[in-house]
Amino acid sequence: MNLLNRLISDIKEAKVEEIVVGVHSVLVKTKDACGIASTIKYCGHNINVHKAGHLEDLDLKELAGYALSNNLLEASIGMAAINCGLSQTVNKYRVVNAKKIIAEKGKNKVLGIIGHFPFLDDKKDLYKACYIFEKFPHEGDLKESDIPEFLPRVDVAAITGTSITNHTFDGIRENLPKKSFNIILGPTTPLSPILFDYGMDMVSGTLVRDYDFAKKHVLQATPTRHLKGVEMISIFREDYQ
Repeated sequence: MNLLNRLISDIKEAKVEEIVVGVHSVLVKTKDACGIASTIKYCGHNINVHKAGHLEDLDLKELAGYALSNNLLEASIGMAAINCGLSQTVNKYRVVNAKKIIAEKGKNKVLGIIGHFPFLDDKKDLYKACYIFEKFPHEGDLKESDIPEFLPRVDVAAITGTSITNHTFDGIRENLPKKSFNIILGPTTPLSPILFDYGMDMVSGTLVRDYDFAKKHVLQATPTRHLKGVEMISIFREDYQ
């Protein structure tokens, strides 16, 4: 069973109370939980979300199934539903700064980054080499097509959680070296130890602590890294052994 199907199988049925699709983030809320994911917007202008306007008629497990969609806006909603379902099962977590862990693990080593993380822009001199792979490359970035050549060279890999949304995660992990320290991070990242079975050593995601406060910021297009009402936490493979 692939990663997404395993994650969806862990989601229990629950009545969905609200879905908020913002410019940068998606929120899904049930009576007892809520989840968040980044909004992926690069899909066709005329592509509709299936059952838009009636998504609350679906139960949480059905909505989580949207993560399998090739319509990446639907997949973003599905990831928020998965994270909603997982939010009450997270344990053995630490409140740590992923940026600090990346710097500690990667210092004087080769770092590979899938996705663009602004907090790393001024830290590249810490590393022996820093490869940044992007679907839409910035100046100095490598393309996704460069992953098979350069990713096997890294000592530390930092992978955006949206690689699960856009269904590139499996291809990325197949190119990871056996001995690299692998981190998957960002608000889309499912806080599930299942990811340790897929080569991750550290899983960093986001819990919604104050739904109404977070919702206000999502509706007013606050960028993900500046969201309020949320907490960034991490789980580590070593804590689950």
